[in-house]
Amino acid sequence: MLLAIDVGNTETLIGLFGDVGLDAPDAMGFARASGEHGLSFHWRISTIADRTPDEHAMVLTQLLDLEGLDLRTAVTAMAICSSAPSVTTQLRRMAKRWFSELDLTVVGPGTKSGMPILYDNPREVGADRIADAVGAYDLYPGASIIVDMGTATVFDVISEKGEYLGGAIAPGVAISLEALYSHASALRSVELVPPRSVIGRSTVESIQSGVLYGFAAQVDGVVERILEELGEATVIGTGGLASLITPHTKHVRIVEPWLTLHGLRIVHERNHLRETT
Repeated sequence: MLLAIDVGNTETLIGLFGDVGLDAPDAMGFARASGEHGLSFHWRISTIADRTPDEHAMVLTQLLDLEGLDLRTAVTAMAICSSAPSVTTQLRRMAKRWFSELDLTVVGPGTKSGMPILYDNPREVGADRIADAVGAYDLYPGASIIVDMGTATVFDVISEKGEYLGGAIAPGVAISLEALYSHASALRSVELVPPRSVIGRSTVESIQSGVLYGFAAQVDGVVERILEELGEATVIGTGGLASLITPHTKHVRIVEPWLTLHGLRIVHERNHLRETT
């Protein structure tokens, strides 16, 4: 089974995929996955930059133990994409020390993704953005726009031919709220749930309205401008805050919470090809 690890700046998403292989080749000659394609277990934990290799191994062991699984016998391969370079280094060290016998993929420059990267400098594209793009094109062949709502709100654009075109990056909900609370002493943290109406009748409702509808409007505004340049496309929401914001948008009608893990699995398979039946 493949253990896929997506390290974000705030949270780390971990998934365990069943060992079921990939389906028939896609238009680019690569094997295509389908749906969640064997995602058997998933966990979300805080990203801690100074966690040691041994601590990473301990956390993974404990997570699998919660499901009655032994990491050493259940996991046959490991794939990592990370937005935090220091964590990437520690995970590499963990894999080398504790799981050196496993096939390991760390998405980065030189990793075969199967997708042309048309960024001016392809090495600047984050590993999670590549995984998202690969996963999106597999699930929804054709032009697409991915809205990944995490620490930052990231828009990624894939062409009809399966090329990564680029996108846009904006401060995310958590960053914006942190700035708001730190610079406005009269405001306090609130639970992010829909208010009774857009016109807030208390400070709490005013913040809820500004965040939920303000970020939804930002998503729709950027998507609309991308669609003007790109033409018709599938719009996909993902990331930890997608379920909170996307219900209030006009353009995001598909939410794929495990998109990064799905793409990460495909990238791993493309770098460790094996026979399928």
